[in-house]
Amino acid sequence: MAVETTEVLPLDLGRQTEPAGSAGPAGPAGPARSAGDELATPEAGLDALDAPAAAKSSWSARALRSSLPPLLAALVLLLVWHLVVLAGVKPVYALPGPVQVWEALRSAFTEGSAQAAVANSLRRGVLGFLASVVGGSLLGVLLSQVRVVRRAVGPLLSGLQSLPSVAWVPAAILWFGLSDAAIYAVVLLGAVPSIANGLLAGVDQIPPSYARVAQVLGAGRLTALRFVTLPAALPGYLAGLRQGWAFAWRSLMAAELIAYSPQLGPGLGQLLDTGRELSDMPLVLASILLILGVGVAIETLVFGPLSRRLLSTRGLGAA
Repeated sequence: MAVETTEVLPLDLGRQTEPAGSAGPAGPAGPARSAGDELATPEAGLDALDAPAAAKSSWSARALRSSLPPLLAALVLLLVWHLVVLAGVKPVYALPGPVQVWEALRSAFTEGSAQAAVANSLRRGVLGFLASVVGGSLLGVLLSQVRVVRRAVGPLLSGLQSLPSVAWVPAAILWFGLSDAAIYAVVLLGAVPSIANGLLAGVDQIPPSYARVAQVLGAGRLTALRFVTLPAALPGYLAGLRQGWAFAWRSLMAAELIAYSPQLGPGLGQLLDTGRELSDMPLVLASILLILGVGVAIETLVFGPLSRRLLSTRGLGAA
């Protein structure tokens, strides 16, 4: 029985098969593409799929789209607030209307007390948060790399995160007296657990293949931590930073409410407590609005852009 054999011709990737009658590589059919061009085409297509779509609208249009919904929500809340006051659910001295609160807020800015309170609280909050970032990041890296330490300290860290920050205020006053050190201690104890747990959550979500690839490429433990683990854990770490700021700001307000002293200087917590002592409900609500406004501003100007930028670099959204 005869066996048919098929001759296998070698595949020349560097030459494109030309149809009969063509004018050669530079003829009417156009220049021949090299093997690199052939392989680059699908790769470019995959990169285009991963890349976010280019924004076609102007900056002003995007700003309007992002700011219009919150403004409409604020207007709706103001309207509901005004209607509740008109309905007489509470006496006016207990629940003043938006106009009375606006007058109290304008008076505080005219006297300069609002500016001083916002400036001092922001200074304490930012300094305390930066110190918490350093401490929480180092603690998170330690727990992510040493499993024995994580098993020992991890549950305690989660318990500290669930502990109300106001519980630390009396102890901090006894330790450091009525000083900025007591306030910073409360801020640190409130923010460090959230930042460390956020970094741990980001590390736990890294695919195991990343570590194997780094090991195959010869990366040491510190090199893999710097160039593989920490960049891959950025989404969880950023979420921990955002939550850490929220805990730091709330801890600061709790400390300023209780640790009141003239040598500490004014703060939003002290301004709020002053309104309580004077039974000045418009000032109380104005202070609450200032505290809320600072939180919204930090989220809008700092963490919101950082989150969008991170998502954009990973092909998950537009910057």
